[in-house]
Amino acid sequence: MSSVAVLTQESFAEHRSGLVPQQIRVATLNSEEESDPPTYKDAFPPLPEKAPCSESTQEPAGAWGNKIRPIKASVITQVFHVPLEERKYKDMNQFGEGEQAKICLEIMQRTGAHLELSLAKDQGLSIMVSGKLDAVMKARKDIVARLQTQASATVAIPKEHHRFVIGKNGEKLQDLELKTATKIQIPRPDDASNQIRITGTKEGIEKARHEVLLISAEQDKRAVERLEVEKAFHPFIAGPYNRLVTEIMQETGTRINIPPPSVNRTEIVFTGEKEQLAQAVARIKKIYEEKKKKTTTIAVEVKKSQHKYVIGPKGNCLQEILERTGVSVEIPPSDSSSETVILRGEPEKLGQALTEVYAKANSFTVSSVSAPSWLHRFIIGKKGQNLARVTQQMPKVHIEFTEGEDKITLEGPTEDVNVAREQIEAMVKDLSNRMDYVEINIGANINRVKDQYKVSVRIPPDSEKSSLVRIEGDPQGVRQAKRELLDLASRMENERTKDLVIEQRFHRTIIGQKGERIREIRDKFPEVIINFPDPAQKSDIVQLRGPKNEVEKCTKYMQKMVADLVENSYSISVPIFKQFHKNIIGKGGANIKKIREESNTKIDLPAENSNSETIVITGKRANCEAARSRILSIQKDLANITEAEVSIPAKLHNSLIGTKGRLIRAIMEECGGVHIHFPVEGSGSDTVVIRGPSSDVEKAKRQLLHLAEEKQTRSFTADVRAKPEYHKFLIGKGGGKIRKVRDTTGARIIFPTAEDKDQDLITIMGKEDAVREAQKELEALIQNLDNVVEDCMLVDPKHHRHFVIRRGQVLREIAEEYGGVMVSFPRSGTQSDKVTLKGAKDCVEAAKKRIQEIIEDLEAQVTMECAIPQKFHRSVMGPKGSRIQQITRDYNVQIKFPDREENPVHSMEPAVQENGDDTGESREAEPGSPRRCDIIVISGRKEKCEAAKEALEALVPVTVEVEVPFDLHRYIIGQKGSGIRKMMDEFEVNIHVPAPELQSDIVAITGLAANLGRAKAGLLERVRELQAEQEDRALRSFKLSVTVDPKYHPKIIGRKGAVITQIRLEHDVSIQFPDKDDGSQPQDQITITGYEKNTEAARDAILKIVGELEQMVSEDVSLDHRVHARIIGARGKAIRKIMDEFKVDIRFPQSGAPDPNCVTVTGLPENVEEAIDHILNLEEEYLADVVDSEVLQVYMKPPAHEEARAPSKGFVVRDAPWTASSSEKAPDMSSSEEFPSFGAQVAPKTLPWGPKR
Repeated sequence: MSSVAVLTQESFAEHRSGLVPQQIRVATLNSEEESDPPTYKDAFPPLPEKAPCSESTQEPAGAWGNKIRPIKASVITQVFHVPLEERKYKDMNQFGEGEQAKICLEIMQRTGAHLELSLAKDQGLSIMVSGKLDAVMKARKDIVARLQTQASATVAIPKEHHRFVIGKNGEKLQDLELKTATKIQIPRPDDASNQIRITGTKEGIEKARHEVLLISAEQDKRAVERLEVEKAFHPFIAGPYNRLVTEIMQETGTRINIPPPSVNRTEIVFTGEKEQLAQAVARIKKIYEEKKKKTTTIAVEVKKSQHKYVIGPKGNCLQEILERTGVSVEIPPSDSSSETVILRGEPEKLGQALTEVYAKANSFTVSSVSAPSWLHRFIIGKKGQNLARVTQQMPKVHIEFTEGEDKITLEGPTEDVNVAREQIEAMVKDLSNRMDYVEINIGANINRVKDQYKVSVRIPPDSEKSSLVRIEGDPQGVRQAKRELLDLASRMENERTKDLVIEQRFHRTIIGQKGERIREIRDKFPEVIINFPDPAQKSDIVQLRGPKNEVEKCTKYMQKMVADLVENSYSISVPIFKQFHKNIIGKGGANIKKIREESNTKIDLPAENSNSETIVITGKRANCEAARSRILSIQKDLANITEAEVSIPAKLHNSLIGTKGRLIRAIMEECGGVHIHFPVEGSGSDTVVIRGPSSDVEKAKRQLLHLAEEKQTRSFTADVRAKPEYHKFLIGKGGGKIRKVRDTTGARIIFPTAEDKDQDLITIMGKEDAVREAQKELEALIQNLDNVVEDCMLVDPKHHRHFVIRRGQVLREIAEEYGGVMVSFPRSGTQSDKVTLKGAKDCVEAAKKRIQEIIEDLEAQVTMECAIPQKFHRSVMGPKGSRIQQITRDYNVQIKFPDREENPVHSMEPAVQENGDDTGESREAEPGSPRRCDIIVISGRKEKCEAAKEALEALVPVTVEVEVPFDLHRYIIGQKGSGIRKMMDEFEVNIHVPAPELQSDIVAITGLAANLGRAKAGLLERVRELQAEQEDRALRSFKLSVTVDPKYHPKIIGRKGAVITQIRLEHDVSIQFPDKDDGSQPQDQITITGYEKNTEAARDAILKIVGELEQMVSEDVSLDHRVHARIIGARGKAIRKIMDEFKVDIRFPQSGAPDPNCVTVTGLPENVEEAIDHILNLEEEYLADVVDSEVLQVYMKPPAHEEARAPSKGFVVRDAPWTASSSEKAPDMSSSEEFPSFGAQVAPKTLPWGPKR
């Protein structure tokens, strides 16, 4: 530092009046005359004789007396810098005095901190602040505000990001203000502005602005959205083995969190970039809506023990069923006793899924072997050796030993389980014959008793068959151990377990914050163990265990506590106009606190930035009502609030409220924001309460009554009763009959749903005349149905079986479709062809017509053979027979596949004759005729069979070959086969790529003829794309070299590579400079790689820069080295500004250079001249400041180079004790009186040495 001013309260007067002449004389070493050396007493003044006893006592007049200060606690020191351009006070002649010094003194007086100011070479202000931490922080804040020029700036970020800048409890904002030494003002939540104002120094504002924008940018990039999706549809969204959701995540880059089946949550959480997140949400919603429309459910009973086989290891079986059939299987939780399994999927796939579920459930069997529990460890053997012999032979069999039970459970495939059971039964029988056991009842933890009472407890061996336990040791210890064992035994006999039903919502309250309340209960009943259920179980059972009397007392205590909680949990909502909330709260919360205390209730007000006007009161009912009255009276006193009651029939309330309250909200807003309160649903009350300003209440009342009247005229209802079996007939096929009634009358007709209790009730709604007309028509239809008639028809006995097989499924379908008509076929064995129909006349006629149609179909049935090689049968059937099921549904035919031929090699062997009879068939099949195992039999109407045969033949896979260049095969396959897998899935074909060692260009495509064309076209299109990419790569790899003198390379690269990066991006090329360390490379060659025209353009850009550089000149200018730092500026800001302004490069000499004043300016000639003129003007300006500063330095501190001119004589004093005569005694250095130590207890006359630094 060039100059220092140490400001204290004592020295401030001296700074104002200037330095005293004696100081100037002593400090100026270059004066011609030297003063006489001072005397010893002047240089080392004696300490005062007496220490001051109080503040009022006058201090001694010694030279050190007025400098003594008491020793204070340790301090911290902080130093910071104020650049010249940011200083408020720049008058160099008044350094250490003037306004700046006054401000410093004020800060020191107010904060108690100590300040030291100094000027740097660049005339910047360095401030050192010392003191206690809080004083330093206050002083630092004041200095920045009062000595540094303040600026302000605004930054706009979205309103929703403001809370992230504030942070939790405002901590982040405080930390940001402290870190940047700025004041950051964020608009209030109710202010619509999104501008954040930052006040402080220029550098601080820049830092704070950057941090705020960084926080906002982080929030912009990420978004979180939650989507409510019914739990049952989660498997469809995840897809088999989570493939579907993984694919969506990969394609959109969004993280999707679907709660696992064990967690009872319905929301799916999406996290990611906003646009991609929106795509992911849209796709999930589409899947959900589609599945919701198309899927239905069936429930089946499966034994609880078989559920785990349906689930499979890690849920694989469920995923397998989902993959094959597209059906989700919902298994009840393991802790539930339910055996109902729900299948959810498309109706046509449910049958196949059900078959799979039963197949999985029955694939394993559970068996048990009776074996005493004490034999279990012998059956297992040492380190499991005995059991290993069984499990190695049958690895799929799981053997479970349950402790304390006399049985062994075996699970696995039926055959393996039977074999394993036989082996274990043999082992049990052998061990039972060879071994025996005896039980010993010991009712205590023996090891604990041994350690606690220092006794030995002898347990008799098995051979003694004794139940006595012997305790040996110190008599007192033996007595105590015996007493504890007996107490334990009696306690076990007296112990009781009781289940207490407490609603789960009260569990957390009973437990209390950090378990405080339950700890009190446990302390009150220390012998009772209280167990609360896991919150995830949604159970209300709290278990108490302990001595009978204590459990009963604890039960009564907890029941009383719950009763109090129930009584105190009554809650009511009070709508209060938002503008009156502050009056209800009162100054400092006085009003609301008083109401809470007097009514003994909990009152919750909505957040200030919330749109809600509802205040929630919780507590005892009477107290809640009292608090409500108090709050309403405050509102009534503050405004002209009136209350009116309107009687509206309860049945109209829902229609007046509207969907999600939209209609009633619109009325409230239209009528000045009045509050309209409807009675609780189911209360039966017709009274609606309107509260608000009197004029608005009247307006709302009129509107409500008018709307109610209008609704009542339109909502006339009538009920009609009809048997549930008639409903389908009344609705008609495809809803035809009921639609006709609706169209002619204009009334709305509602049939009961499966959930409705009253299944007979049909409701008609609309205008009164329309309802009456529709009621008449329906009653006429029902009357016709009630007229039961009996009729008969003739059906050939050969067709009877078709109607009664599968437990009469065809008859059930007819009954459901035609109003519950009863169809009776004669018993089997009788040759009668008379079929009786009983029911409503219309229903009977329709059923007869339907039966006749079925018979015609049966009589027209033919059987047709379709020969398809057996190897294609699996492909024709499709996954789980889905394709065949589709054909049978589409063409109404039956298709039977032949049994699979196990040994096709021997298929031509002659058939074996039985009893010497000739089968009538030739021993060898005719050449060219199809094999029996290839023939598929189709039954149905002739035209349908032919169509089905064509459909089957179309399913036979065909193979075509496509020529694909060998070098493209790996790109066709893709990373880990992803490319080829995608094509196979897209076109539903199998694509076979030859092995690399074959070097073949032929790729085989196998699949349905309909798909082959698309697959071949897709493959060829992919080949064309790859070839185009190869050509593009070849074009992009064009290289061009340009020769440029190495001295220009740094300029072409630019600062931090800015110039070369711009060229690369602009021309889409790669530019490589020579490696300086590689001597083999020519150092003047720059290589450009890319498209030919781009490389040429980039070369021209580089040569243009080189041309400009070659035109540049360099000139040296002599610039006083003392002003270099000022011209460069803090961190080079000033010199960069000059270089940018004049488009030149300025180089200053390095330390130790021969000419420290030589500065080099490089650029275009006219720019160089202007830049030199500018920096010479700056030199002249700054040099004047430097000279002034040097003059000031003479008075502040002697220059070091002048001190070194003459040899130092050391410090000389006159009349020192060591120069006096021998009569004067030299000071005793060992004496604590003459040389006191700091902090030592010495004579009262001494004081701490030296002034405070």
